Amino acid sequence: MRLLISFFLATLFFSCGQNKVPDVSDIKIEISTHRFERELFSLDSNNLTAELDQLIARYPSFGENFIFTILNTDPRWSADTAAIYVRDFITAYKSVYDSTEKVFANFTPYEKEIKKGLQFVLYYFPAYKLPKHIITYIGPLDGYGDILTEDALIIGLHHHLGKNFSLYAQTWVQEVYAGYISNRFEPEYIAVNCMKNIVLDMYPEKNEDQSLIIQMVEKGKRLYLLSKFLPTKAENMLISYTDKQLKSCYNHEASIWNLYIQNNLLQTLDNNLIKNYIGESPKTQELGEDSPGNIGSFTGWQIVKKYMEKNPGTKIPDLMSMPAETIFQQTKYKP
Repeated sequence: MRLLISFFLATLFFSCGQNKVPDVSDIKIEISTHRFERELFSLDSNNLTAELDQLIARYPSFGENFIFTILNTDPRWSADTAAIYVRDFITAYKSVYDSTEKVFANFTPYEKEIKKGLQFVLYYFPAYKLPKHIITYIGPLDGYGDILTEDALIIGLHHHLGKNFSLYAQTWVQEVYAGYISNRFEPEYIAVNCMKNIVLDMYPEKNEDQSLIIQMVEKGKRLYLLSKFLPTKAENMLISYTDKQLKSCYNHEASIWNLYIQNNLLQTLDNNLIKNYIGESPKTQELGEDSPGNIGSFTGWQIVKKYMEKNPGTKIPDLMSMPAETIFQQTKYKP
């Protein structure tokens, strides 16, 4: 029988000390922003096939992916048939486009935040090949969102219209993006998602056959790195919690740890069990209705923070290459 813990959300203010943020103002970032959705929705419907070909040609690394992968058209279709499909999408999504024009009439603040994040990427990883472009687009609401390609950060504005955007509540959207996920469809998550994609590009997750504690620490390493790329971003956004959820996690950190210990979870290799603690979910069953999911990532993050407090001279690349077991054993984490 698993330990059940009453998880009451606390409202006490919590803040954790942060290391001094390095000055990256002299690091030059060359990146250009392109509003693909504006070009798409301004195409002449009377000459759509030709204009669509020209649009795709202007976006050589994204145009075809948009048509065939994001819109899921069939590459075997004729150009005219594909153009009809795109025309129908433009017609159906005109109201979504109008909403993005209101929310993102000025994209400059988001571009600046992304650039700042990329400055921190180069500060810690000078050899990393940065994307050269930011491309915004509108796709199906139940489809792709933010993507990293070889040379571009692709931003799905349709997933950043604010959690109260009416179409997010539609059943066909909720079947793919439940409410606890669409609650994050805010403009403020643009830079977070971009930097998350870069973190996962640098350090893909390949730990499915490892124990829960190893996977927790690996998740924690990536959250720690994300916090270094976005040092002024609220912690709850980095882990995709509400502010109240994160504060409560800190106030119940010892109880969360006891959940793993008293139920012998740390060394489990059962992926069906592991996903309950490090996967996307609206809550952690044992912690009650008001708890967040992905609670193992929170604990892994605290273990990594503790390690860095004890070993402040550790360079970020060295931390990321360090075995999770080493971090766990040396930290002796016990909140």
